Amino acid sequence: MASIGLDLHLATWRKSSYSNGSGGECLEVADGHPGIVPVRDSKRAEGPVLVVNASAWTPFVESVKAS
Repeated sequence: MASIGLDLHLATWRKSSYSNGSGGECLEVADGHPGIVPVRDSKRAEGPVLVVNASAWTPFVESVKAS
């Protein structure tokens, strides 16, 4: 997969409201990147980041909420 050259070192990450404080499934997103939504596992902040097209993010979140 090709790199998109996105520097997220100074990104402000926001933890999902569904994440818990006991080491459970912790998802974070970085706001302020027009057209994309960077997503990472908060337990592995130095790990990989999944970059989702912003137009796909809302339908994805809605489908997760409905399941």
